[in-house]
Amino acid sequence: MDDAYTVGDPDGLSPLQREIRDAVARELHAQLALRAERLDLADVPEVAYQVTLGVDRVLTGRLTPPRRTSAGR
Repeated sequence: MDDAYTVGDPDGLSPLQREIRDAVARELHAQLALRAERLDLADVPEVAYQVTLGVDRVLTGRLTPPRRTSAGR
């Protein structure tokens, strides 16, 4: 854990952790809505897959393109 508590972040999560938490919560909410507020054991792999895609979107959205350097440097 980082020093989030010392800088006044009330939940103690880094910005990336908050984005991941929110992506997981959004996907779980969507999956529960699709499945009448109930997850059967057989649904868990599909739900996990969808959550993984949501987390992947968070992580790939945060990647910055590689820096270009000029040829003369």
